[in-house]
Amino acid sequence: MSTMPFHHYRPFAIIDRPCRAWPNKTITKAPIWCSVDLRDGNQALVEPMSVETKCRYFDLLVEMGFREIEVGFPAASDTEFDFIRKLIDENRIPEDVTIQVLTQAREHLIYRTFEAVMGAKRVIVHVYNSTSELQRRVVFGEGREGVTKIAVDAAQLIKDLAAKQSETDWVFQYSPESFTGTELGYALNICDAVLDVWQPTPLKKVIINLPATVEMSTPNTYADMIEWMCQHIARRDSVIVSLHTHNDRGTGVAATELGLMAGADRVEGTLFGNGERTGNVDIITLAGNLMTQGMDPCLDFSDITRIVRIAEECTKLPVHERHPYAGSLAFVALSGGHQDAIDKGLRALKIANAPYFECPYLTTNPPDIGRTYKGIVRINSQSGKGGTRHVLEEEHGIRLPPDLLLDFSSVIQKVAASTGKEIFPEDLWHHFHTEYIDRRYPYDLIDYFDLPTKGGRQVTATIEVRGVPKCITGIGNGVVHAFAEALREHCDVEMSILDLQEHAMKRGSDAFAIAYVPIHIPGREPIWGAGMSSDTTTANLKAVLSAINRSFEST
Repeated sequence: MSTMPFHHYRPFAIIDRPCRAWPNKTITKAPIWCSVDLRDGNQALVEPMSVETKCRYFDLLVEMGFREIEVGFPAASDTEFDFIRKLIDENRIPEDVTIQVLTQAREHLIYRTFEAVMGAKRVIVHVYNSTSELQRRVVFGEGREGVTKIAVDAAQLIKDLAAKQSETDWVFQYSPESFTGTELGYALNICDAVLDVWQPTPLKKVIINLPATVEMSTPNTYADMIEWMCQHIARRDSVIVSLHTHNDRGTGVAATELGLMAGADRVEGTLFGNGERTGNVDIITLAGNLMTQGMDPCLDFSDITRIVRIAEECTKLPVHERHPYAGSLAFVALSGGHQDAIDKGLRALKIANAPYFECPYLTTNPPDIGRTYKGIVRINSQSGKGGTRHVLEEEHGIRLPPDLLLDFSSVIQKVAASTGKEIFPEDLWHHFHTEYIDRRYPYDLIDYFDLPTKGGRQVTATIEVRGVPKCITGIGNGVVHAFAEALREHCDVEMSILDLQEHAMKRGSDAFAIAYVPIHIPGREPIWGAGMSSDTTTANLKAVLSAINRSFEST
């Protein structure tokens, strides 16, 4: 038994639902989204946003496609009030966007809220009071009847004030705050009592928000609660059931998805899960999950890097590197097996031109959200040849033959293991140059020319042997083999060329040829060399000398 004080806690009571239906359902469309970044998210910041910062964030939310945005708790502070007035007075709210304001079920706060939104075209008034057994007992000292009266009186006042401002299209929303800590029967009773006041219709719906203000149970229990409420609440065809989950147990996304399966219509949350304690539900993750299941998320996060940057600048909170979809490392593979599979998967996609994105270890195609394949594979001591191959090809445009790739990967492994650090693309290129391209001692090519001969070519080359110029001549069935014969005859280099491979590459504004040559020296394993030049033949000759020069170090 551990020393953890688990006896201080008790399990959440299960919901007895033998006929639960939600486990056999799937999400088929995006919910109605409501961002609460500017209210719930803002009140969780160490440094709350200024009016100007909130305006910038509001514009971002509008650009992304949010049509319901909770803009603040206007009775909470002058900043909240002034921001809402600025939106209305400066006509900054698009025609198709509805602002939402939050108020406690207290008379003076409700009056101040209506003052803040005067003149707005369409407003959701979101009123709440805590209903949980714990808060009734230790915070308010009220029984069920008293808490219900608070909600009903507030609902009536809101209805009366809305009737006096008929130029505004009003939508009413009620939250039994701490719903997850409220007895289901009582949660139903208080919601129905509020509905009796508001008298919604299918053409004039109200929102009943069922928040996991504190996440207290596993997600399946929350889904059971939502399904039960959806089945028992009065006037269901006139009610939009909304979810507002927090992340105290780390399962806010799962709870929301299961709640949607259980019958909910709407989701309140924040872009990256910012909220009190461990945060609100993460809308970016929810929307990304919908997209990767083939559904229109009804939000535009196609430039996720810009969204992250603005959110970080406004909230002063970093988005975690491994955040789903949005993190800077969300698509990055460092282990060899993952890298190899991703590399092969992306190659297969290019060849197949398939209608669907399918790639091992990637649920999302990075370009779909504004990312690139650049940096998707990064090299460290855990990486393998697949990662090396991917970076060389994607970053530097070179495709190594399999055996040379294996040879070079072992070099990189040793470097990574000795330094314990990441090897960046420019470092990889440096090590490739050092190991192959820059091998110019003891043999270095100065110049050459070739002439046709009967059945082949004659090469005359000037090389340096340990810094001393030397002229050599050889005949073979091609320039490279003639060069090899010249080395054998004049420099006593006993070797044979096993293969010749080259391809074009482009670096900057210049086009180059790069050649790869394995040689065989009696009694030795094949040794690879590589050469680069603007001329293909020169690149091949340099590759031959590279391999010879490497043979001296490997003896």
